Amino acid sequence: MLLKVESIQKHEVADLILTRHYAKRLPQIIFSFGLYEDNVLVGCVTFGKPSTPQVAKSVCPTNTKLVYELNRLVVITKTKNAASFLVGSALRLLPKGLVIVSYADGAFGHVGYVYQATNFYYAGFIKAHDSEYIYEGKKYHPRVLNHLGINNPVEWAKSVGAEKLPTIPKHRYVFITGKGTQVRNILPSIKWILTKEYPKGDTSRHTP
Repeated sequence: MLLKVESIQKHEVADLILTRHYAKRLPQIIFSFGLYEDNVLVGCVTFGKPSTPQVAKSVCPTNTKLVYELNRLVVITKTKNAASFLVGSALRLLPKGLVIVSYADGAFGHVGYVYQATNFYYAGFIKAHDSEYIYEGKKYHPRVLNHLGINNPVEWAKSVGAEKLPTIPKHRYVFITGKGTQVRNILPSIKWILTKEYPKGDTSRHTP
């Protein structure tokens, strides 16, 4: 099997994200890369500006413009190490001198091994700001509810009897694109959030 990663357009990854990613919605995408196996698209990873200015400020308060978020990762092949190959290749194709933040969502059983395999720094865990809900056997994130026209998830949950789920921390990872001086110049700005040891534990892979 021959794997390769190429920069592709947003519309080329839309179907993968909407049908295969657990969030079921497109984020804001600035950079997108496709994973091809024998010339067949079998995965994608996308990057965009963080969802709120507070996210960028919490990562690199001295220069928030450098911060981008790895906001979607989808791999549908079972080829070993395909996800880390995709992420690692995409990081090398990004502009140099960017600070990339990504999260491993504990609510979905993720620890972040793909980020550990691609040499991200571990920046500890953060508490999720928004509670999710279970309604008629399906899980809903507040942003999904907003997309459905529900602007007050708390009141909606009360009115329909949806179950509010406890918030589960997310593991945060950070990467600086580039090499040598490019990394050394930025590292002091983010070093205050970094921890040395990667988290371990059981993990699960989302299968739509």
